[in-house]
Amino acid sequence: MIIADLDPARLRRALAETGLGLRIGPFIVRLHSPIPSVAEGLGRLYGRYPVEIPPVFADIHMSLFPAGGLRRFYRPQVIFSNDGYSPFKPLPLVQAFPFFEWSLNWCVATHAHEYAIIHAAVVERAGRVAILAGAPGAGKSTLCAALIHRGWRLFSDEMALVSLSSGEIMPLPRPVSLKNASIDLIRRFAPAAVFGPVSADTHKGTVAHVRAPDDSVARAGEPGRAAWLLLPRYEAGAGLEVQPLGRARMLMELAAQTFNYHILGEAGFQALAQLVDASACYRLHYSRLEEAMGFFENLAQGSP
Repeated sequence: MIIADLDPARLRRALAETGLGLRIGPFIVRLHSPIPSVAEGLGRLYGRYPVEIPPVFADIHMSLFPAGGLRRFYRPQVIFSNDGYSPFKPLPLVQAFPFFEWSLNWCVATHAHEYAIIHAAVVERAGRVAILAGAPGAGKSTLCAALIHRGWRLFSDEMALVSLSSGEIMPLPRPVSLKNASIDLIRRFAPAAVFGPVSADTHKGTVAHVRAPDDSVARAGEPGRAAWLLLPRYEAGAGLEVQPLGRARMLMELAAQTFNYHILGEAGFQALAQLVDASACYRLHYSRLEEAMGFFENLAQGSP
């Protein structure tokens, strides 16, 4: 069964009563929430994802509930908890769905230590994976959203999961998170893209999510091998600039962007070193998406 098999009333009821088990990449997420906007976001953006009601087993246990007391009436808020632990301050209730997305990122990054987890967007073409690593605001998600509407398969717009045992990259296809000007930019670039609700005045500004392509969701169990490592940077008005990057420098950059590097120790170093050894490494500066798409098309054709 998939989310799209549930009518809206049944989806809301399952979330509020028993919770549901949502298969997202290698994880089963048990989500429990009576908040209508969470159900609406799932229905619009997670329609093709497998679901189990009630969930029997889960890797990650999440709940999103309205704050009690006077907060039910005055500036209502939403509280996230993971196995009964609430690591974040409550947010405005209208931000419940993006709070789910942000909280799921935290759950994966803090628990899935069978992987080296790199802060990166990840796409694949013809069996070869491109990892776009970097700090927030570098333009990774914008590139990712454009690429998945130009024939690349979505692995993730948030994190590269590098298996410590095999070195493969595991897909974690989820809605792509866009911020501020990137929202309208992708609306113009990819008119067929399906957007969830727009949330204004978040700690990241205005935020909206783009639905993952159906094929990417259907192939979430198919890992890949890295072929390219890139450090993208959006620079307004700049022409496309591509610079080959030494492997030692790329290794240092990846280590700085790996959420659990300090936990994994030598195993993490070995995983990143093998990743760098197997990949062509570049620094990419861009401002115009069409120019960037041309560069990635050349990569896929074997001529950067």
